[in-house]
Amino acid sequence: MLPRRTPLLPRLYTFRKRTKFSTMAGNAQKFGLEAQVKRNPHPDFKSVESSRPPFDEGTSFSYTKTIKPDWVPGSGANNDDWKTHKTVEIDPYGEGRKPVDNYKLLISGIIPRPIGFVSTVSLDGLSTNLGPFSYTALVNHDPPIFCIGFSGGVDNPKDTCRNILEAKECTINVISEFFQEAANYTSINAPHGVSEWALSGLTPAKSTKVRPDRVAESVFSVEAVYRAHHEWVSPGSGKGSGVLVILEGINFHVREDALNEEGNIIDPAVLKPVSRLGGISYGRTTSGFELPRPEFKKEVEKEGVEGLVKPKAEGQTEDGMCFERTNKINSGDLEYYHTGFIQQSQMPIITLGLGLGMICIDIYGVGPQQSIINGRTNESSKGGGGPFDP
Repeated sequence: MLPRRTPLLPRLYTFRKRTKFSTMAGNAQKFGLEAQVKRNPHPDFKSVESSRPPFDEGTSFSYTKTIKPDWVPGSGANNDDWKTHKTVEIDPYGEGRKPVDNYKLLISGIIPRPIGFVSTVSLDGLSTNLGPFSYTALVNHDPPIFCIGFSGGVDNPKDTCRNILEAKECTINVISEFFQEAANYTSINAPHGVSEWALSGLTPAKSTKVRPDRVAESVFSVEAVYRAHHEWVSPGSGKGSGVLVILEGINFHVREDALNEEGNIIDPAVLKPVSRLGGISYGRTTSGFELPRPEFKKEVEKEGVEGLVKPKAEGQTEDGMCFERTNKINSGDLEYYHTGFIQQSQMPIITLGLGLGMICIDIYGVGPQQSIINGRTNESSKGGGGPFDP
């Protein structure tokens, strides 16, 4: 087991040495990015918006049943409509395919995405920044670890990324419905040194353990400090295309009417979180359903379940097959292997199911006897022993 404060990926966040951030070039490229992406499909958005029904503020979060409460193990999906459609296979690095095509596909397919509303302060303390980032994820709870992805390399960072890399701290705030327009306005392509706080009209509230303010309107805010980062390199251009930042939450702020008495659950009816969809679309969380996690020992005692306990499903890859095909793509310090069935090997890998196939990332700094699959560590002998425990 790794020590608490030891970075999990010691080679992952090697910071390429730079003389300085290229501010002028970065601003020029940033201002042209939206025109290149063409995220807004409407030539006249306001006229389109005016034709739609008004926002229903009276809708509140509620629970429903699942589609099929009497579902039984082994019965699969609730309908067979999926069988009437073929799938289209897309190589993200195929001839003629542009990075923007992958961007638009991924942000419309991986939905809804939580939005990290991030507040930072420049290293010299002369400017503040506030912006929404939907490449945000909670990845651990002890310690509380968050990941945020930023487009652009360290030579051309977004202001928020620049501030985190230099000042090593930030706050992560959750966006609620009642200030969605103000939060979206902070995504404006303001030049470096211009704060989005005043432009949005949102209220800064002093943090306790970090310099950046938290958003007073936010129902839930996290004070966080920098732990690691990695610059992604485009396989096509060889230039930095993005930065992954790993942060540790060191202090929480929760609005009193949203928190239960035990201090461990936030009410979604009060939080009213806004999520990111594709293009310029956002989502609401207005209903949910509950499903208890099954317990294996109890489930196998039920009629018909014991016969479903197998090492693999019918028609899956034969034992001993590692990769049906392996495409190796170098990106900075990492090597990517995509499409294929994974069997235990001495190379530590982590799998990400992104809908386009399986992506396996070589994780440096993890010993050859450890394999990480779906966030769990599997100890094995040097000879490559038993199967993974996903």
